[in-house]
Amino acid sequence: MIFRDEEFPADPYPGARPDCSFVHRDGCGFPVETLDFENRIPVLAYGSNACPGKITWLRENLGLTGDVTVLLAHCRDIAAVWAAGLRERDGQRPATLAALPGAVETHAIWLATRGQLAVLDVCEGRGKRYHLARLHADVTLSDGTALPEVFAYVGTGPARMPLLVDGAVVRTNQVSQRKALTLEGEAAPSHGLDIVIV
Repeated sequence: MIFRDEEFPADPYPGARPDCSFVHRDGCGFPVETLDFENRIPVLAYGSNACPGKITWLRENLGLTGDVTVLLAHCRDIAAVWAAGLRERDGQRPATLAALPGAVETHAIWLATRGQLAVLDVCEGRGKRYHLARLHADVTLSDGTALPEVFAYVGTGPARMPLLVDGAVVRTNQVSQRKALTLEGEAAPSHGLDIVIV
């Protein structure tokens, strides 16, 4: 075991996350011993889904089952940014994904089973708040392995489009949730991503 959930709470959004890859089970993180890509769907986790406390929330509230493999990944020319709208559940400002040339960020990849993807669909409000899309982007694992195919939840309507403040997006790794709640701006007309909606 390398950590317990208590070290990485889900609140405030997007929660805390470890700076390593891990397998999540029983409220704890364990080392990744083998990588199994067969029958798994690589899903980019750029918001709270990389937080161990959130993974346990998914287990307790939405019926997530099985080990969850979460791999560190480096992403180029895309960024997690604050969305224009707030979450109905708790009034916090969620993250959304946007094209941002020159950006380099570290996020996570879930190697999700189809059952786990179904839970993520419910959590993300697939088709309402976010679309599940095949993302054309430069994403590599921490060991340098390039991922030729990655999926991501991308914003649908104005509430989940990037928030523009003075015409610019606001990156989640630069502004805290507390500060993000005070921001005023407008929804971007598009996230600018190269995607194919699934």
